Amino acid sequence: MLQGMSFKKIVIKIGTRVLTQKGNSLDAAQIKNLVNQISAIVERGTQVVMVSSGAIGSGMGLLKLKQRPKALSELQACAAVGQPHLMQAYDDLFKANSILTAQVLLTQEDLTDRKRYLNAKATLLALLSDRVVPVVNENDTVSTDEIRFGDNDKLSSLVANLIEADLLILLSNVDGLYKYDASKKGRELVSIVDKISGEIESMARKGKDELGTGGMVSKLQAVKIAADSGIPCIIANGKKADVLIDIMECKKTGTLFLPSSDKMAAKKRWLCFGAKSKGSIKVDDGAKEALTKRHKSLLSSGIIGASGDFKKNDIVSVVGADNKEFARGIVNYSSHDIDKIKGLKTAQITKTIGHKQKDEVIHKDNLVITEK
Repeated sequence: MLQGMSFKKIVIKIGTRVLTQKGNSLDAAQIKNLVNQISAIVERGTQVVMVSSGAIGSGMGLLKLKQRPKALSELQACAAVGQPHLMQAYDDLFKANSILTAQVLLTQEDLTDRKRYLNAKATLLALLSDRVVPVVNENDTVSTDEIRFGDNDKLSSLVANLIEADLLILLSNVDGLYKYDASKKGRELVSIVDKISGEIESMARKGKDELGTGGMVSKLQAVKIAADSGIPCIIANGKKADVLIDIMECKKTGTLFLPSSDKMAAKKRWLCFGAKSKGSIKVDDGAKEALTKRHKSLLSSGIIGASGDFKKNDIVSVVGADNKEFARGIVNYSSHDIDKIKGLKTAQITKTIGHKQKDEVIHKDNLVITEK
């Protein structure tokens, strides 16, 4: 299934249901099994980043909670209790295999800010070069609703994007993506997906369980980010014996999602997937055509208006007449200035606002088309 592919760096996301047992406590035997598989992969020369759920589930077990809390503060409390317990389990087991681990906690803001994004990338790559297995999780203790990733499926795809991984593996408690086979009157596992179409998305079933924050819908969203970044992805059952070894040995396991053939440059991948928009700029049809079909920069003459309160060098969405985002980029003017120069020719900018940062409101090198 993966014959001929070379994997120097991989990201493995492990879901809460894979790590826990009844009573919400950590499944020690299962964790040991996964750690031994990952250790074997590292021994073969592949660098591995783990994105591990389980902190909140572990905390629930330790606090003897039967249901997942709904309030953010209560979830943060569970994470604060469970995260060190989870890391201790990983640390002890990896050390038994002579491998060090490192805890890396991230928020959405860490990947939105370009400097912090690059710092996070440098740190992860340094750890990998030292043969350390980074264990990444969302920094639940300090994350707010505004800066949360939402689930570790998305976080794992962003981390894969960040380090330019060769493969993303999403381990869940299901074998992969299923479709209904009318002739057999039952479900059939989809082995390979070359594009996430509307039909593929319809196969996913929305829903959340007591521990996890996402289902197949969130996984497909994560897969789409990875695939558009040129990274193949596999959804597989983490409870299956030797599942990771089978994947690395190219055995038929789970559902393989093939990457897009049109891989974005690193900076544009950050703009498209890692960065969070601080506002939006609305443009006319002529400007939209210039950006999407002729790959031009955005000029003030094509701007209809701006919404949100953003500053120079913030990331903003670019929307058309239908108010749907079709691009995003790094803006050279604040929302306050854009409100004054919208519709004007470039030569009129200085006279209108007293200065001119750049001719372009968004330069084409700092702009990515998000509409497919």
